[in-house]
Amino acid sequence: MIRLDIFSDPVCPWCYVGKSNLDRALAAQPSHPFAIQWHPFQLNPDMPASGIPRRAYLEAKFGGKERVDAIQDRLRDAARNAGVNLDPEKPNMMPNTLNAHRLIHWAGIEGIQSLVVTALMEAYWGEGRDIGDLATLADIAASQGMNRAEVLRLLASDADADDIQARDEDARRKGVSAVPTFLIAQQYVVSGAQPTEVWEKVIAEIAGLKADQN
Repeated sequence: MIRLDIFSDPVCPWCYVGKSNLDRALAAQPSHPFAIQWHPFQLNPDMPASGIPRRAYLEAKFGGKERVDAIQDRLRDAARNAGVNLDPEKPNMMPNTLNAHRLIHWAGIEGIQSLVVTALMEAYWGEGRDIGDLATLADIAASQGMNRAEVLRLLASDADADDIQARDEDARRKGVSAVPTFLIAQQYVVSGAQPTEVWEKVIAEIAGLKADQN
């Protein structure tokens, strides 16, 4: 297997689009070589723990309503093409995602990391749920077979918070400046929400190299 390390944040809409495009390529080629690991990258590491209203945040960041509306329209088109249930107006809050990343880390220990990443993105972008809320995160964990009470207990503590922040900072030091960022075999970087066709080509090229080696 070949490691595919993915740096993402569940509140990044392009991460959701990029994941969907990748998932389609993987589903079309079930013998793909990738062993996927998800890594934390907080778009807003200084976000208050309670989050802030998302629309106000976007308008302040991008320079007003018209600019945000144009970005949202572009995002709707990309989501439609990727086949994802993503409504950019659905989430009301821009949450702090440290706890969501802690949940993703624990899901990795249980071998269901990609499932939980998908569930977080669907909850936020498809249902508008606040994934900064501890009870909501515990519910999402339980929906994927994790122990809700145990997850809630861990979320209420500081377990692994320092580790997640250190990994986030390490990724930035190593050059990750935006998400999604994909690292193939710890050597090759692919940035952005690449189309499914790009991933199909990558998988085919890797398969060809392995065949040559054999």
